[in-house]
Amino acid sequence: MNQMIKELYSIGLIPVIKIEDPSDAVPLAKALIDGGLPAAEITFRTACAAEAIKNITEAYPEMLVGAGTVLTCEQVDAAIAAGSKFLVSPGLNPKVTSYCLSKGVPMLPGCSNPSDIEAALELGLKTVKFFPAEAAGGLKMLKAMAAPYGQLTFMPTGGINADNLLDYLKFNKIVACGGSFMVRDDLIRDKKWDEITALTRNAVKAMLGLEFTHMGINNDNAEEAMRSAKLFELMFGLPTRTTSKSVFAGDAFEFMNGRGPGRCGHIGIRTNFVDRAIAYFTRLGFEFDEESIVLDEKSGKPKFVYFKDEISGFAVHLVQK
Repeated sequence: MNQMIKELYSIGLIPVIKIEDPSDAVPLAKALIDGGLPAAEITFRTACAAEAIKNITEAYPEMLVGAGTVLTCEQVDAAIAAGSKFLVSPGLNPKVTSYCLSKGVPMLPGCSNPSDIEAALELGLKTVKFFPAEAAGGLKMLKAMAAPYGQLTFMPTGGINADNLLDYLKFNKIVACGGSFMVRDDLIRDKKWDEITALTRNAVKAMLGLEFTHMGINNDNAEEAMRSAKLFELMFGLPTRTTSKSVFAGDAFEFMNGRGPGRCGHIGIRTNFVDRAIAYFTRLGFEFDEESIVLDEKSGKPKFVYFKDEISGFAVHLVQK
């Protein structure tokens, strides 16, 4: 259960999908993977949901696929048999939830008030769905409702879009958000896979918020670093600022007093979530220098890390915004 929640967290945004034609399942899954989201919640709002889940899990076994709108024990069995790795329901049915948990598969029932949450806690759950998120009061309601319940975490779904996604994810009791804005019914019906990929990629960009922050340039000594920084000040009007290890020209250029990381220097990239960025780039085949990881003292999550390999002679690091 804990491992599954970690996987949900690392992806951050779970596409919630209604599939009418099971032949659409595999090309849709590929569109999501190409866009950077190897996950899907296939809702049992259509008769072919189990077949669609089976098609995806067979074609892409590495994809995190779950079943949504699970309302009965029979649907639990069908979803698990099809390969679902987690199940989600719009409300909390103690019988169905208990049955799912007895099968050893994570279940995230929908909760929209404190009574729902206390029923979930009674069942031993540590993560639930907050649904319908926006209609139930949005992030303000969720923060107020979550306050008395310690370490309980949430997956909000319902009304999540590109504009409010980041606001939700910044709340530390949210493991992931469910959203359908990148997989609208009309896009699936018209088989616009490229458009789904583009919308998915944009959603991932918005979530991670990757931005260039500065370039560190290696020098032989402090005098050379100061001379270089002063030249940039004269050329571009960038004010110089000294630190114990370097001289900055503005905020974008850092001239090192010696030979720091990287053959030529380093490049800093800011992100909204260092841990999710690590997971994202790891899925793409990049590696990180684990010894360089710096943890945030309060959250215990990574706030700084270097990629393992240099790029064109520059070491590259991620830093928390």
